[in-house]
Amino acid sequence: MSKFSTAFITALKGFAMGAANVVPGVSGGTIALLTGIYSDIVDAISAITDKQTWKALLSGNFSEFWKLIKGNFLLALAAGVILSIISLAKLMTLCLNSYPILTWAFFFGLILASSFYMFKDIRGWNVKCLAAVAIGAVLGIVTCTLSPTDTPDDFWFIFICGAIAICTMILPGISGSFILVILGKYDYIMQAISELNLPVLLVFALGCLVGILAFAKLLHWLLGKWEKETLLILLGFVLGSLVKVWPWHEMEAGQTDYHIPGAIICCIAGVALVVVIELFSKRKNV
Repeated sequence: MSKFSTAFITALKGFAMGAANVVPGVSGGTIALLTGIYSDIVDAISAITDKQTWKALLSGNFSEFWKLIKGNFLLALAAGVILSIISLAKLMTLCLNSYPILTWAFFFGLILASSFYMFKDIRGWNVKCLAAVAIGAVLGIVTCTLSPTDTPDDFWFIFICGAIAICTMILPGISGSFILVILGKYDYIMQAISELNLPVLLVFALGCLVGILAFAKLLHWLLGKWEKETLLILLGFVLGSLVKVWPWHEMEAGQTDYHIPGAIICCIAGVALVVVIELFSKRKNV
């Protein structure tokens, strides 16, 4: 396969990852697993934080640096992800502004179904596992109920949002967009992307860069040492945070237009999408 064909296929996989990261409930990490590039992404991220990599760069050996970080792979992947996010951000902004209840119902179905499959993949349940889920759920509920509905638009907070969201975007089953929902900045970031608000996007991107460099090693250490416990706490956090995605959480007192039939249909559609992804995954692994 030619270099161009390889780069094109990688970009297509990046496009799928970007689409997943735009939608709360679908993890870009899951798509990376399904398309067979997850280990390459992990290796590239780990390489960026290695001393050998920076030694090559600082000594002027750029070709070695580029090879160590899988530069061609990352460039093609990033191109696909960025193109996907830019093209879908306007759609998400439109849906949230025009059909908020139906859109949140769709997201609710996505996250609920994703959580079910995460539960299904856990083996060897015991009291410690249940305790880990309970701790995560409490943290999720407290975070969502005690945090203000409107979070600041200041650059320092946008930076923090980027740093936190990027770490979850590389975890299979955990959606980075969902973290932005919890932080109250999902629609704000989607709006910034659709309008190409460069100051906001640059600060967010800087947060992502610092976050992935600062926490990648810690994240992989946690998953390597306490993988099950870490995933269970994250899963519990997602379940507890569902209060933030409840379709009617933004309704004002006195409103009567609940869109219940449409919300049910959209929720089922969200569940169906996750089921299709999981079926495709199993078929691929057979």
